[in-house]
Amino acid sequence: MSKIEKLIAQFCPKGVLLRQLGDVADYSRQRISATEVTTDTYVGVDNLLPNKRGKTSSNYVPSSGRLTHFGSGDILIGNIRPYLKKIWLAEYDGGTNGDVLVVRINDDHSKILQPEFLYYLLSSDGFFSFDMQFVKGTKMPRGDKAAILKFKVPIPPIEIQHEIVRVLNSFAELEAELEAELEARKKQYEHYRSELLMFGDRVELKPLGEIGTMVRGNGLQKKDFTDAGVGCIHYGQIYTHYGTFAKETKSFVSEEFARRLKKAQPGDLVIATTSENVEDVCKAVAWIGTTDIAVSGDAHIFKHSQNSKYLSYYFKTPMFQKQKERFTSGTKVIRVSGDNLEKILVPTPPLAEQERIVSILDKFDALVNDISVGLPAELAARRKQYEYYREKLLTFHEYAEA
Repeated sequence: MSKIEKLIAQFCPKGVLLRQLGDVADYSRQRISATEVTTDTYVGVDNLLPNKRGKTSSNYVPSSGRLTHFGSGDILIGNIRPYLKKIWLAEYDGGTNGDVLVVRINDDHSKILQPEFLYYLLSSDGFFSFDMQFVKGTKMPRGDKAAILKFKVPIPPIEIQHEIVRVLNSFAELEAELEAELEARKKQYEHYRSELLMFGDRVELKPLGEIGTMVRGNGLQKKDFTDAGVGCIHYGQIYTHYGTFAKETKSFVSEEFARRLKKAQPGDLVIATTSENVEDVCKAVAWIGTTDIAVSGDAHIFKHSQNSKYLSYYFKTPMFQKQKERFTSGTKVIRVSGDNLEKILVPTPPLAEQERIVSILDKFDALVNDISVGLPAELAARRKQYEYYREKLLTFHEYAEA
């Protein structure tokens, strides 16, 4: 019998009383001026993270208006899609905007309900599923504040809450350590990638237009996808799904429809030439599968005689990014034309050297990006383990009052 099971047998053998969230907590009604916050104490929905360990620093601070005050122990929840699952347990005082709910335990319940325990309840899949039932709106869906307060929370004795928090914190700390190690490895990987692909005067730089040909994709939209058929890559998937290279496609189109589309052959580079931001435009994936695949408009196929993975790695370097930015156009939608892409210079060492560099970078790439091996695999396993125990530990036999 675990320690938690022993505590339950000792303190609540008949079960745990469930209360509506609104019975034990409420939203912060306290308002502060925007002039009272700084980048360190202002929390916007965009810099709220899906865990209690922290948030990103805000680069934006409102210059005027009233904000909702939060204090240490309050729970901040994103209340607009796609931030509905973002939640943070505040560790200091600050202010936030109307897209964030500030849940505060009532004073008369502060001795029987631990903030960290309530945080774990409100970050559970059970709460998220409940919240999603009452989301309102189409373009900018929001949670229903009144409905959220009807979510039922178990309130076991405080000794049990403390032990559950201790166990879940240990899982969270292990996950945080793995995330920190993964981030360090990513920085190391980016450093070595730039070093390996920076040749100075040793290697001639050539425009992409001299070493290959750009072919623009055509006529493929998401509505054209089928469950099976000819593999295809939609431009948006290049920066949301694919990494440096791909052997299989996420999506397919029918054979009949594919006949009308431009194709990438094995060894070609598929480049997203349209995006909503400068960072994602011109992201590329090397197609190393065994069949031809269809490519959507707003993407270009680069046909060449170089090592495809070598080129894809180079597209991720600061050297390439700096060149790319000179050729971007647009504000809300960022584009780089095929003609301008052909002007970008790339180092072209012998193929044997390209292959040597690729073999090194492949090992780094697998370590930091492959979800089946290395740190990503371990992190994914720990997250599943944490989520399993979180749901298990927060599920109680309900005690029915007479």
